[in-house]
Amino acid sequence: MKALKLAAAGLAVFTAMSVPAQAENTFGLRVSAPGRFEYRSVDSMHNPYLMGAALLKAFDDGLTNNIDPGKPESRNIYEAQKAGKDVKKLPLSLGEALDRLAEDKVIQSAMPDEMYKIFHWYKNDEWERFLGATTQWDLDTYLDCLP
Repeated sequence: MKALKLAAAGLAVFTAMSVPAQAENTFGLRVSAPGRFEYRSVDSMHNPYLMGAALLKAFDDGLTNNIDPGKPESRNIYEAQKAGKDVKKLPLSLGEALDRLAEDKVIQSAMPDEMYKIFHWYKNDEWERFLGATTQWDLDTYLDCLP
């Protein structure tokens, strides 16, 4: 979520004109017009209320603590990476996302009181059940290997 905090601190820096049309699809967060931003979720399976609360907390933290967002980026992010830009990637699994959330007190604070503990417990249970599930791919790949 540090990227969101940085973006929040830099909302005044970005302008809609700084993002060429061909690069727009690679941005997760961009200012599309003065006073307006767009956040593109990578997954539609999120709770929009929790996502909104987390975004607001990240924005507040970035603005309150004057976090420097760095220079605006207008290149396609893949081209920027090829040119040597260090890009922090999003978690690739629910387990990795839960580990990162456990380290981020600002985003945890978007969930009041016991809500984070309950959320973490349920999502951790979901992840563990996923890891223990046998999929059709597992059966197709390994079942024939059994003696």
